[in-house]
Amino acid sequence: MAQKSKIRARAAALAAGFEAAGAVPVETPVLLPAEALLDLYGEDIRGRAYVTSDALRGEQMLRPDFTVPVVQMHMAHGAEPARYTYAGEVFRRQEDDPARANEYMQVGYEVFDRENPAASDAEVFAVIQDALKGVELRAATGDIGILAAAVAGLETTEHRKRALARHIWRPRKFKALLERFAGRSEVPASRAALLAADVPMAHGYSDIGLRSQTEVAARIDALREDAAAEPISALQVELIEALLAVRETLPNALEHIRDLAVDMPAISGAARRLRERMEALDARGVDVARLEFEASYGRTSMEYYDGFVFGFYVPGRADLPAVATGGRYDALTQVLGQGREIPAVGGVIRPGVLVDLEDAA
Repeated sequence: MAQKSKIRARAAALAAGFEAAGAVPVETPVLLPAEALLDLYGEDIRGRAYVTSDALRGEQMLRPDFTVPVVQMHMAHGAEPARYTYAGEVFRRQEDDPARANEYMQVGYEVFDRENPAASDAEVFAVIQDALKGVELRAATGDIGILAAAVAGLETTEHRKRALARHIWRPRKFKALLERFAGRSEVPASRAALLAADVPMAHGYSDIGLRSQTEVAARIDALREDAAAEPISALQVELIEALLAVRETLPNALEHIRDLAVDMPAISGAARRLRERMEALDARGVDVARLEFEASYGRTSMEYYDGFVFGFYVPGRADLPAVATGGRYDALTQVLGQGREIPAVGGVIRPGVLVDLEDAA
């Protein structure tokens, strides 16, 4: 109980610091309608969230994070620009690692501002970094938007580009799709047989499962169209792989990405935004010459972020979760805004990890 009191006190101090930076304190429900989360994340969210229901409100989920309810609140009646802070528990199911917490405190800082996205990115990073002052941590940054731009610029079918874009946050699936679309991997025998059949739906069986036979037939037609498409060129695949391999200090990473943009003009705009962000970070007093940048960073755990991403970690302690994470989520405001949108970026700190570090010092 004493440890929980210390965590709450640390969370309150962090939130007070965010208020001093201009954020308005807000609270969100602990129980969230499952429909919105399922629309965003698909059925995968059930493996990470606690699900319950009642007769009046239907299916509900214990809050897995604050970003979705804060965005919903802002899009419903928030002023522009806006800065918010919050503190409270989030809940994550753990099925593989009993040592990982399934309930823990988060304190966040969120910015909704159209004026200057690069400056907003730098503001959130700098405010989070300042809140962690005095703790030895390693900062990592990335930009999901650069890979998304590279995928959008591929010379291939729209279907393939949508499939790759959908799996940006699942690196193994993304790589497998890229290999398949480039003709580097063999078509599974079962799929080859299905596509070779003259009338694959002439089986005489009734509908089984959630998909109708009409939907299955449409999927087979899409697979046939994909099989007939020209493979993605070896050069384009190599450029994507080179982009994903970028891992350097921010200034060096920017130069490397600019070089790649010569052959990948689709990422030129994203490279410009990266330069603007670097300049804004520098203006905020961030040591950009030593700041790490990884083009693949954030692709396994930050699936609603679509631009700048960052995290702070304890050096040499891979067993510990990130002390803080954050990023830009413009597309999320479009999904939840019901026709409205606003550029948005935010970050969260786990005060429990800070308290554990301080106790161990």
